[in-house]
Amino acid sequence: MRLVTHRTSSGARPGAVVRTADGDRLVDLGDVADGVSALIADAELLRAARARCASAVDADLPVLVLGDLDAPLVPGKMLCLGYNYRGHTPDGVDPTANDPEHPDVFVKTPNTFAGPNDPVVIPEGADDVDYEGELAVVIGTRVQNVSVDDALSHVAGFTILNDVSDRAWQRRQSQWALGKCSDGFAPIGPWIVTADEAPDPQDVLVEVVRDGVVTVSQSTSTTIFSVAFVISHLSRVMTLEPGDIVSTGTPQKLAHAQADHRPLAPGDAVTVRISGLGELTTTFIAPPESPVAEPLPEGTA
Repeated sequence: MRLVTHRTSSGARPGAVVRTADGDRLVDLGDVADGVSALIADAELLRAARARCASAVDADLPVLVLGDLDAPLVPGKMLCLGYNYRGHTPDGVDPTANDPEHPDVFVKTPNTFAGPNDPVVIPEGADDVDYEGELAVVIGTRVQNVSVDDALSHVAGFTILNDVSDRAWQRRQSQWALGKCSDGFAPIGPWIVTADEAPDPQDVLVEVVRDGVVTVSQSTSTTIFSVAFVISHLSRVMTLEPGDIVSTGTPQKLAHAQADHRPLAPGDAVTVRISGLGELTTTFIAPPESPVAEPLPEGTA
C-alpha cells in the first residue's frame, strides 16, 4: 500500500493511494485508524486497511490531489546518516578503502517536517542552503538491540526525504543540528510504500533533479551501511518506536553538478525520485515580508 495523510475540512486523516483504470485514487481510512502511525503499528488495523483498499478499487473514488497531502506521518524521532555512499573510484582502487568504521548519525527535529507539496522557506540571511535526496525507512514495531538478520522485520515501509541543509550553519560547529533543523527542512512523502510492496532497499536508484537537470544518480547498492545494519546499530543505543524514521544518507552529486553547484534560491525546484517508491518535488521560496507597521495618528504616543 501507499499510505498517506490527506487534508480534509475536518482535519488530517489517513488514507491510501490505489491504482485504478482511471489512474491513482484516494481511499480514506479515517474510520479504520486515527492516523498512519496507528495503522503501521497494528497488524490488525493494517489488514483492515488492505481489505478496504481491495474492495474500493472499483468504487467511485475521489481523485487524489497531491496538494491535499500532509507529511505521511510526523515521527517521534528522525535519525539521519551523514556519509553513507561510496564515491566513484578509478579501476584497481579498493572502493572500501576509505569507509568509516561507524555511521555518522544526526537528528532532524519535529519542526522540520513538511508535506510533499509544501514549499520550503529559505531562512532570512541563509546563503548556502543545499538539498539531499534520501531513502527513508519507517519503523513499524518497537526495536531494541536487534540483530542485523532480524532488523528488516521491524520495518513498516519506505518514503522519500529531502534533507534540506544550511551548509553555513553546518560549518560553524562540530555538531550539525543547527544546519539541519530550520523550520520545514525535512519535506517527506508523498507516501509510505509498505514493506510488502516496496523494492529491495539495497537495490534502488536514488536520483535528484534540480530545475530539470539530473544532479544525483546512484544505487543504494553502493551504500557503506545497509538499512539492516543501521537499524541494528541504532537499536543498540536507543529503542526505536513505531513511526520513527531512519534516513539513509545521500549520494554525492555528479561531477558536473558539483562543478556547477550554487546554493538554493527562491524559485528553485528539486525533485527526489527513487525507483519503486515515486518522487517528491520541493519548491523553495523567500521568507514572507514582515508587515509594515502603520504610523500612529498624530497626538498619540
